[in-house]
Amino acid sequence: MSNTPMAASPLTRAVLEIDEYASGLGWDQPARLFALVDTARLRSQEPGLAAQLGLEHEQETTGLTPVEQEEIPAGKPLDEFLGTIAWPDAVVGCALTVERLMLPPSAENSVPEGLSGKKLTQWVAAHPDRQEVRMTVGVLRDGTRDSAVRLREKDAATEVLTGAGLVPGLADALSATFAD
Repeated sequence: MSNTPMAASPLTRAVLEIDEYASGLGWDQPARLFALVDTARLRSQEPGLAAQLGLEHEQETTGLTPVEQEEIPAGKPLDEFLGTIAWPDAVVGCALTVERLMLPPSAENSVPEGLSGKKLTQWVAAHPDRQEVRMTVGVLRDGTRDSAVRLREKDAATEVLTGAGLVPGLADALSATFAD
């Protein structure tokens, strides 16, 4: 992948690959869930699938391959949906990309008391300092996590922020899909 630093960890590369894929689809997209599988293991155990994904000639031995899952059911809250997921052993991690509205920390003090749910969402949507963001968060079974955040107003691969702690709540929710 051209915009992914080769020195980055396999999880960081997978998260950035998913971010680039989502970017190619444009904005105003539904959330997308991905299983992360070990590329070398996929090539050896599922050569047909690896060929279908274009991985049969890939030289990298420490990579992760994102495999997009079925569409997340419309109208079902994301946290409830994530609570229904159980991954097979071959899945070493998972990732989710989702778009949201975000306010800067300076706006926290101006949130009217008692707002929650739809009313809070409407208030944020009407706030002049709101930012549209696409968050891509990936976690591994061993607890490793990484994320990428892209602002709609700075929609360029060179402007993507990355870091393990950028979206901790979503990372926690994804990690919980691996709990026994």
